[in-house]
Amino acid sequence: MRQFFKFTLATLLGLVLFFGLGLAVLAIIVGVASSASKTKSVAVNSVLELKLNEPLTERGQSTDFNPLGGRQSSTGLVALKEAIGRAKADGDIKGILLNLDIVQGGMASLEEVRDALLDFKKSGKFVVAYHETASEKSYYLASVANEIYLHPQGLLEFNGLSSEVMFYKRLFEKAGIEPYIFRVGSFKSAVEPFFRENFSDSARLQTVSYLRSLNDHMIGQVAAARSIAPARLHVISDSMLVHDAADALRLKLVTKLGYFDEVQDYLRGKLGVAKDKKPNLISLSDYTDSDQAEESEGKTSGNRIAVIYAEGDIVGGKGSDDNIGSTKFAEAIRKARLDEKVKAVVLRINSPGGSSLASDVIYREVLLTKKVKPIIASMSDVAASGGYYIAMACDTIVAHPNSITGSIGVFGVLPNIQPLLADKLGITVDRVTTGKFSDLPTITRALSDYEKKTMQHSVDLIYADFTSKAALGRHMPVERLRRLASGRVWSGAEAKANGLVDVLGDYEAALKIAATRAHIKADDYNVQRLPRRKSGLEALLARFGVGDDTEAADARVQAALKTKLGPLYPVYAQYQKLLTMSGVQARLPYELEIK
Repeated sequence: MRQFFKFTLATLLGLVLFFGLGLAVLAIIVGVASSASKTKSVAVNSVLELKLNEPLTERGQSTDFNPLGGRQSSTGLVALKEAIGRAKADGDIKGILLNLDIVQGGMASLEEVRDALLDFKKSGKFVVAYHETASEKSYYLASVANEIYLHPQGLLEFNGLSSEVMFYKRLFEKAGIEPYIFRVGSFKSAVEPFFRENFSDSARLQTVSYLRSLNDHMIGQVAAARSIAPARLHVISDSMLVHDAADALRLKLVTKLGYFDEVQDYLRGKLGVAKDKKPNLISLSDYTDSDQAEESEGKTSGNRIAVIYAEGDIVGGKGSDDNIGSTKFAEAIRKARLDEKVKAVVLRINSPGGSSLASDVIYREVLLTKKVKPIIASMSDVAASGGYYIAMACDTIVAHPNSITGSIGVFGVLPNIQPLLADKLGITVDRVTTGKFSDLPTITRALSDYEKKTMQHSVDLIYADFTSKAALGRHMPVERLRRLASGRVWSGAEAKANGLVDVLGDYEAALKIAATRAHIKADDYNVQRLPRRKSGLEALLARFGVGDDTEAADARVQAALKTKLGPLYPVYAQYQKLLTMSGVQARLPYELEIK
């Protein structure tokens, strides 16, 4: 009888939980549907407030109606620029408030936002910026403002760009891991963190070169916006003359020191609002409908330009929303090629590279598309190594002056963990094979010289294929291309000077080129964005196990690990990335983060 009651209670509890979960899902679905039907009106005499406190990505992600958590929101560059452009023509929007601290985005993406703000000012409307703490990147955006406020106790970073790399040689030695490295090119330094303790001379040379290029470009633009000589700004930056808010004001980097209530007073004056009235601020999320922005740019036409967003690491298979799966992206390019309504394609790339094989799968579809309709590459923050691989067959390559590109080279890593198993863990491995090399590749024993030569030969063949195809795409002798390759990383400006890209420009420039090549007018096409992304409802249902998506579960695990590991998480993330590097890699040197 006790067992009967036990099972009965368990069944009842299960039913209660099932129906409770079902009701919760239903409530959230209704909430999503009802919110989608709401249109937020803009009050007369409003100011669009941009905080940009989330990572800036090409298409953005939202955590709205997400009770389970696990995915970080991001601001979509497409939606952000569309909102700024719409605000320019919106009679109810009188200005933009940049309420910025730490902006998370690449230099090329920030330049696109900055250009959109400059275009906004052409309408005669104002831009005002407020900082409590201004990072180099946030000040880069704020420099376009008519007035720049800094908190009286605030800080402004204006001391140049930097990039730091973690090296794991000693960690591997302590752990008992011997990495076998196979690479081509003196500049292919992606694997240096695994066998060095610092930069090689060639890695330092290229990093100094492209950082200086990016920094010079940024200073030149800030100088033009603030009417300060570039040479003077270089002195201020190189000597780090800004130590406090008073220095920033004295050196004319900001126009006023003040609190947020004083910024509100400024807005009241611009809007003609009484002192006892609060200025009407509308947030980016309230002003823009990202789902609508993802569909098209609002033009009515039978012509289409397909924009295919390739963002993240390049991997084999379907991939996820956070990377470039070769199967999914090859299918997207193929779909655009076979669609008669699509007159041209823009391949928008923000990728450090990844699997060489996966890159070649995508490259093939680009090459086939080029034969039947224009396909233009638009480089965002990074389009290097595998990211360059998938761009090099395009008709025209468009890059920002501060895009990171090149890194034409390949590598392979095969760790030998036998010392770790035997000396650290007391585990021995024995094997039975049918041939002398039946267990190759293996990570549980040392490689012979012949096996090392075999692995290096495979890498050499892929490098030869990569550079030959790049030379063909760039219409230059392969010998010259290989002098520019060797894994070296270039800024967009450097790449243009060396013939690796065709045009310096942004996403809009790439669209214009695509329209011109397709012989269609600038106002006579719709933009179709591919690959298709899950709707908010589909993503929500996937989190409850509806469908085959495991991305949400992985995201929750990663979020928990970030919390637990804290500053050690980057080391763990690098280890995880090493485990995913199956096959030969065409990947950017190290984990590039510009500060």
